[in-house]
Amino acid sequence: MAADGKDGKGRKDGKGGKDGGKITRADLEAKLTEIDAELSETGEAIKPKAMAFGVGALVLVLIVVFLLGRRKGERATTIVEVRRI
Repeated sequence: MAADGKDGKGRKDGKGGKDGGKITRADLEAKLTEIDAELSETGEAIKPKAMAFGVGALVLVLIVVFLLGRRKGERATTIVEVRRI
């Protein structure tokens, strides 16, 4: 056991629940609600950065595609000579 009395699995005495008994549905719901709230806060904080990254990546892809298409167009250009009879 660690110095703080925990066994490394988040429990002090090796048993679950608030009162040391079994883990109840209420315990699970409370913990999942807590985790969901933390994830929502984190997601809202990251959203502007993710949008900026996505737009930047899209612009970069469009530039690369444009340049590759332009290069291919220069190489594959066919010259057609028209003569009047």
